[in-house]
Amino acid sequence: HGIHAEPITFGLKFALWYEEIKRNKRRLNSALETISYGKISGAVGTFAHVPMEVEAYVCEKLGLKPAPISNQIIQRDRYAEYICALALLASSIEKIAVEIRHLQRTEVLEAEEYFSKGQKGSSAMPHKRNPITCERISGLARILRGNALASMENISLWHERDISHSSTERITFPDACIALDYMLKKFEWIISNLIVYPENMKKNLNLLRGLIFSQRVLLLLIEKGGLTREEAYAIVQENAMKVWKENRNFKDLLKEDKRVTQILTSEELEKIFDISYHTKHVDYIFERVFGSKDD
Repeated sequence: HGIHAEPITFGLKFALWYEEIKRNKRRLNSALETISYGKISGAVGTFAHVPMEVEAYVCEKLGLKPAPISNQIIQRDRYAEYICALALLASSIEKIAVEIRHLQRTEVLEAEEYFSKGQKGSSAMPHKRNPITCERISGLARILRGNALASMENISLWHERDISHSSTERITFPDACIALDYMLKKFEWIISNLIVYPENMKKNLNLLRGLIFSQRVLLLLIEKGGLTREEAYAIVQENAMKVWKENRNFKDLLKEDKRVTQILTSEELEKIFDISYHTKHVDYIFERVFGSKDD
């Protein structure tokens, strides 16, 4: 919601993206299988004037499978699946581009697009370094999703076939493929040349003066103090709101609250604010995504 939650690593962010792109690759391969069918079965698919052997021979030569049944055309749900797979991949790329756009915001600046010497961010404001390539990807993703909608509209044709799909496919098929090819090349460039600012990440982690550890405090108060969740929540939230309003340090406030110190020792409070507690399972997650070093 735009408010700091709990810490993760930048590597986890990339692993999440990697896993999503893997799913898109599987979708594309599946969609390619779905559209790799052909038909030469006559005007309404009955083979009345064309021997079935002709269809089998031609499809084999073209690397296609004969459609089990057709009318005048290959059914458009097949191609809709393909265009939707392209649109999903485009949307995933856009998701990553939008995150990079956020990371490049002035008040965040944890990562940004590469900015070459002499490049202009704004014709009016020379100081600007705008994520123009990520923004271009966001725009093109809208085109791909529009093409996906058109491809689904093409599924419903009158009786055994009308030609309302033909005019749209002359645009959507080439445009979707060309646009996604361009997006992938730009996306590869963005990731390969991404500028990362780890010091800003550390700075941003401390912006809320320890509030990102509030859940750990909550759980320990319940576990050690025998408090109900509502009771513990009220104590933690009360101190957290003071951090917001008074610019105080969360840990210091907790050490001053007798309701907390009666349950948690000073040493236990110090351990709560150790960031390694939140990163202890990162390697395990990486193994689930990328496999172990031995794989």
